[in-house]
Amino acid sequence: MLLHGFLPSLLEGAAVTMGVALSSLLVAAALGLAGALAKLSRSRVAQALAAVYTTLIRGVPDLVLMLLVFYGGQIGINTLAPMLGHDDYIDIDPFIAGVLTIGFIFGAYLTEAFRGAFLAVPPGQREAGLAYGMSPRQVLWRITLPQMLRHALPGLSNNWLVLIKSTAIVSVIGLSDVMTRGQQAAGTTREPFNFYLAVALIYLVFTSLSELAFRWANKRLAIGAKEAKL
Repeated sequence: MLLHGFLPSLLEGAAVTMGVALSSLLVAAALGLAGALAKLSRSRVAQALAAVYTTLIRGVPDLVLMLLVFYGGQIGINTLAPMLGHDDYIDIDPFIAGVLTIGFIFGAYLTEAFRGAFLAVPPGQREAGLAYGMSPRQVLWRITLPQMLRHALPGLSNNWLVLIKSTAIVSVIGLSDVMTRGQQAAGTTREPFNFYLAVALIYLVFTSLSELAFRWANKRLAIGAKEAKL
């Protein structure tokens, strides 16, 4: 029998892993966009907060942050709960903790990717929009962001591929992802090589399909854009 009947379990874990990855990407994209706009703003406070955020993430390992959010958050919530009249012990859902932590981590990396993409958009585009009578918000959503996305796509794709692989750390907080399912199967059958190889192949499928999707998106976004000739 293929993988001693553990294949359905691994596929269920793979679905959980992809759910974590996609949810984390949404959180990371929102934080990255906010961080990039903060760094490009005229507010020194916003610039300082964004700089602290990106510096913190670069200096602390992902695994340490995961454990801090999961265990530290649980302690904090259960310390505050009695003050709000809730006496029962509250468990943080590992899925939520994993999504928030990974999203928080990669939000810092996307901050720099989005910041560079914003700077790549010619300032004349924004000035033309304002001259046409559009509000700054309309210029941002209708002119700047669509063009910024094309410049941000390479950085976004690279971070997404790393993010998918980084989801393996959620196994340390008890989430039943593909890595956890692989560990359980390896312990039961005493065939760690076979099951960790199967897990590696699942991640390889995810990353390969992602690369194809980003190539398609890049071609779509490049429609109408002229390349400079040397």
